[in-house]
Amino acid sequence: MIKKFYFAGELFSQKHLVGNALLAESIYRTSEHRYLPILPQDLEFRDVSPQAIRDQDLLGLVQCDLALFHFDGPELDSGTVVEFMFAKFADIPSVILRTDFREGGDQAGAGDPWNLMCSFFPRTEVVIASCLESCSRAGHQRQQIESYDPSVLTSNLEAHQAAITETAEQVITAFDRVATQPPVLTPENAPAVFDHLQAFAGFGGDSAEIQTIFEQALAKRS
Repeated sequence: MIKKFYFAGELFSQKHLVGNALLAESIYRTSEHRYLPILPQDLEFRDVSPQAIRDQDLLGLVQCDLALFHFDGPELDSGTVVEFMFAKFADIPSVILRTDFREGGDQAGAGDPWNLMCSFFPRTEVVIASCLESCSRAGHQRQQIESYDPSVLTSNLEAHQAAITETAEQVITAFDRVATQPPVLTPENAPAVFDHLQAFAGFGGDSAEIQTIFEQALAKRS
């Protein structure tokens, strides 16, 4: 059965956009098409209002079966944190991925390397996949030569792709685990929670269309 997952993370530079796309494609391919990515960078259009962009992202999130949150950087991206909290309010099974080897936050090495207020939520798996070692392996051959060698460049790219595939495999394993965890929302309280989510977000646009999106999202969780 195909499950759609929302891919939340930074998307402000070419490195972010390309990295997101490569990892999302690798998850889709490595999972044998079981996990279909929905990337905000494919949803957003900069010729619309900031609220329209925000609304489109949150509505895309609530329609997905799972979500992946990229928690990189010494300080977490604020937009990603907002999306994570919205996902938790909607009881969406989630995976947090960190590929940044730097320690951050206030858990003093005894917990997750980010602010403790973003930890300890149910139906959430954490994957720590430091990219430093894999990137160092890829760069080792390049340091052994003094001139450009296409074969070495190809080998380096293959090593980096292998590192992306390895991360994708860890995310897939986490998806498989979190997808089997029992829901927090019961059939009795879920409709009220989803009504509140729709109201407190203050969505603009067509209210009937938004209502339909939430009804469909709720039906998938019944």
